[in-house]
Amino acid sequence: MDIPVIFRFLEELSTHNNREWFNENRDKYERVRLIFEDFVSSVISTISLFDESIRGVEVKDCTYRIYRDTRFSPDKTPYKTHLGAYINAKGKKSQHCGYYIHIQPGNCLLAGGSICPPPKLLKAIRQAIYDNIDEYRAIVEDQEFKKYFPVVGDSFLKTAPKGFPKDFEYIDYLKCKEYTCAHHVADNFFTSPDVLDRIGDVFKQLKRFGDFTNYTIDEFEESEN
Repeated sequence: MDIPVIFRFLEELSTHNNREWFNENRDKYERVRLIFEDFVSSVISTISLFDESIRGVEVKDCTYRIYRDTRFSPDKTPYKTHLGAYINAKGKKSQHCGYYIHIQPGNCLLAGGSICPPPKLLKAIRQAIYDNIDEYRAIVEDQEFKKYFPVVGDSFLKTAPKGFPKDFEYIDYLKCKEYTCAHHVADNFFTSPDVLDRIGDVFKQLKRFGDFTNYTIDEFEESEN
């Protein structure tokens, strides 16, 4: 896997983010795309060893176009300066927790979780945590989990969410606006010879969180149908 080629291309693209340069270097991009897709295929195989639900997931259902949607953005640069793949048994647009890899010079990460759940689902996840707080704590407070994911969530309410007691001892766990986890890594993480093993170590811990959350999401979706 010639991952350094990906980093070199993305660095160049960041400097020359315009259609003229991209068209002149389209062959480079096509090579990078194939290298990345091969890498994603290997990651899928790695995750499948400990998460059977990922078996059969295809690369084409995990990756994203490099073209930016600039219609509602003040930033009119036409291309993304990263490559990402969301490996999710239910599809990359699902509310279910999956596994995300993000390659961007200076901003690489492994992540996952339930992104932007609608209000009813968010309340259901909070309720599941409230009702099963010991099980949830056993996951998110475990040192093996915290080694990669010291904090669950990216943005938080300032007070207790509606419908939950303010004096609940673990109220901070209910303040997440979305239940996601992110593990930032150095660029050389992706170029190390044991990168697949290291990704496996991170995502094995993420699976524990995903299993808890997805159980609730499954129940919620069944009740809504």
